[in-house]
Amino acid sequence: MTLHLVRFVSLLLVALLGGTSFGIVMGFDPSQYSASTYVEQQQHLVRALHSLMVSMVIAATIITIVSAVMQRKNKAVFVALLCASVLLGSCIVISRFGNLPIQQEMLTWTINTVPPHWTTLRDKWWMFHKARTIVELIALALVAWSTTRTSHEYR
Repeated sequence: MTLHLVRFVSLLLVALLGGTSFGIVMGFDPSQYSASTYVEQQQHLVRALHSLMVSMVIAATIITIVSAVMQRKNKAVFVALLCASVLLGSCIVISRFGNLPIQQEMLTWTINTVPPHWTTLRDKWWMFHKARTIVELIALALVAWSTTRTSHEYR
């Protein structure tokens, strides 16, 4: 019962994480926005999702590591989940050293104080976000694959 719950929570958290990022990629391409629209949208996005996404990626990483350890007798699942955990950890690194510094700067802008290089920062943030999304979706594929293994494979 505990293993099933851990597997479920891992899958749920990684799916929510990857799904949210994927939705942003599909529905929020900022390249066509004016400076004022971009500032308003991006500041709202960061304020609405930053804490949630940070919490989810940390929780997803931890629960996926726990899931891997619990299933260490099944080498294929164990390795897949460890790889998923490393990928999720890399999302933390991408966010911390890629997206976050740009977000912190952008949150200080107003519509009247957008710096001349705002499109460079916008494009850089977008590139980091797309890279992070790809990594999250690969982690999701690995976690989803591991949950399709039947219970008898773990004994």
